[in-house]
Amino acid sequence: MKSFKRPLMYGLTAMAVFLAANPALAEGEEHGKSWLELFKTTGFVGYLMLAVSIVGVSLVVEHLVNIRREKLAPASLAQELEALIDEEQYDDAVELCDEEGGYLSHLIGSALRMREAGYEEMIQGLEAAANEEAFKLGTKISYLSLLGNVAPLLGLLGTVTGMISSFQAIEKLKSPTPGDLAKGVYESLVNTTMGLFLAILFLTAYFLFKNKVTKMTLSINLQAVDLLKHLAINEAKKAH
Repeated sequence: MKSFKRPLMYGLTAMAVFLAANPALAEGEEHGKSWLELFKTTGFVGYLMLAVSIVGVSLVVEHLVNIRREKLAPASLAQELEALIDEEQYDDAVELCDEEGGYLSHLIGSALRMREAGYEEMIQGLEAAANEEAFKLGTKISYLSLLGNVAPLLGLLGTVTGMISSFQAIEKLKSPTPGDLAKGVYESLVNTTMGLFLAILFLTAYFLFKNKVTKMTLSINLQAVDLLKHLAINEAKKAH
């Protein structure tokens, strides 16, 4: 849980600093609108982006907790599998993989099920399982990319609805003042700002997780191949 607590502490600290530096947000000064007042001008599009932000932050936290080597390939599991393979208790190793689940378990379990066909076939089975598991992880983090691309489109939608509101005010009033048009302008600009901010946040998170998944899966794949070396040695001995 350390990976969850640390970003949460950083976020709370940043929020406290921001509130201290911006009294208008915390106290609602009359000289300017607070962030809450600005958000109220965004209309229904603002609430859509709020939903996007909640989903995105939830995904980021979930990935921080679950996309870790300790979750995908626990050290204790690797040691236990290595001991079972060294003792040639392959059925027990397959059973353990089925019980534990996870990235490393799927790789080793898929490989050991093909041990009768030979070592090369086992490696092919491991590679197929690795591709499948990597695809699952890639799909999992791709939703951050989706949210990052949807957010600016929602911001653009808010820009259009804000302009429509401004033109409606111009049409209804004979001589509209800047204050009459302000609500539509606020709606346009605040929605655009929110959309761009969410896009930057979630696309950055997506590429960070993508690089992390690529490095981690490659490392675990090599670890899985290393665990099967005992079988290769036995096969070489039988050949001689």
